[in-house]
Amino acid sequence: MYTVLSEIKKSPVAMRDAFCSALTAAADADANVVYLDADLVSAFGMKPFFQKFPDRAIECGIAEANMVGVAAGLSAAGKIPFAHSFGCFTSRRACDQIMISCAYAKLNVRLIGSDPGITAAHNGGTHMPFEDMGVLRSIPGITLIDATDPVMLGDLVSQLASDKYYGVYYLRFPRKTAKAVYSAGSAFEIGRGSVLRDGADVTVIASGIMVAEALVAAETLAAEGISARVADVFTWKPIDRELIAKSAAETGAIVTAENHNVVGGLYAAVSEVTAATVPVPVERVGIEDRFGQVGGEDFLAREYGLTAEHIVAAAKTAISRKK
Repeated sequence: MYTVLSEIKKSPVAMRDAFCSALTAAADADANVVYLDADLVSAFGMKPFFQKFPDRAIECGIAEANMVGVAAGLSAAGKIPFAHSFGCFTSRRACDQIMISCAYAKLNVRLIGSDPGITAAHNGGTHMPFEDMGVLRSIPGITLIDATDPVMLGDLVSQLASDKYYGVYYLRFPRKTAKAVYSAGSAFEIGRGSVLRDGADVTVIASGIMVAEALVAAETLAAEGISARVADVFTWKPIDRELIAKSAAETGAIVTAENHNVVGGLYAAVSEVTAATVPVPVERVGIEDRFGQVGGEDFLAREYGLTAEHIVAAAKTAISRKK
C-alpha cells in the first residue's frame, strides 16, 4: 500500500504544488469540487486552479470565518468545498464556524491549514500555529490530518475530494518543500497509521515533518544497538488506537514527535490511548507550551527541540523508564 524511500531528502515537488495538482485532477473528475481561499491564492500556488475553474474558485479575502461559513453553505448545496488559509487562521479565527456551521450542522467540508508549527518560519509567532490541532481536536466528529510529504498529500486530497468520505476534515501541511518519505504511488488509509520501520525496544510515533526526523533518529539508535520502531500516525483524530496499543505492548516504551504544542496535541492523544489500554512510559518531542518566533526552519527546529537528536534522547529516556 505504501513504500518508504531508501534515502530521505527534500522532495523536488513543493507541498502546495502537490495539493494544487491533486485538487485540479479531482475537480476535472467531479464538478462538485470547489475551492475557497482567504487572500493567499498566489502564496499557496493556486492560480492554476483559479484559471482553469473560475466558476469554482472563490477568493474570500482576509475573512476566514466568513470563508468557512461560505464553505458550509456550499456543502449544504451539495458541493465538496476545500477552504484554505494559514493554519493559525483556519483554526483560531474560524473555530466557531467550524464547530457550529460545519460540525454541528453535520456538513461535508474540507479545511486546509498551511504552514503549521515551525514551517511558518519567517512569518513569525503570530502566523505560527503550534496549537491548531489542539484547538480543533475537541470538536465532535472532526477528522484531523498532518500530511507527511507530497506523495501522501496528493493521495489524501484525491480521497477527500471523492464521495468516499463525508464530514469535517482539517488537513495541515507546509506550503513549500518537505522531505520526501514515500515512493510515488503509495496509498494511505485515513485513520490508520503506517509502520515505516519495525523495532523492539521503543516506538517513535510521529507525523508531518517529524516523520523524517524519526527515521534519522532510528538509524542513530540502531548504530548504538537500540531497535526503534517508527510509525507515521498522520491521522490525529480518529487516532489509530490499535497501532498504538500494539506498539506499546510489543516495545514497552513510546516517544511522540510532533510539530505542535505538546498540550492537546499528539502526545496528549497517544497518552490517552496508552493510559486506557497498555500503560507504558511515553516521552515527548514537541513544542513545550511556547509561542513562535521569526526564524529559518532549521533554527526553529533546534530552538524548539524538534530534531532527530531530541528524538534519540527521548527514546533513551523512555527505555530507561521501563519496569
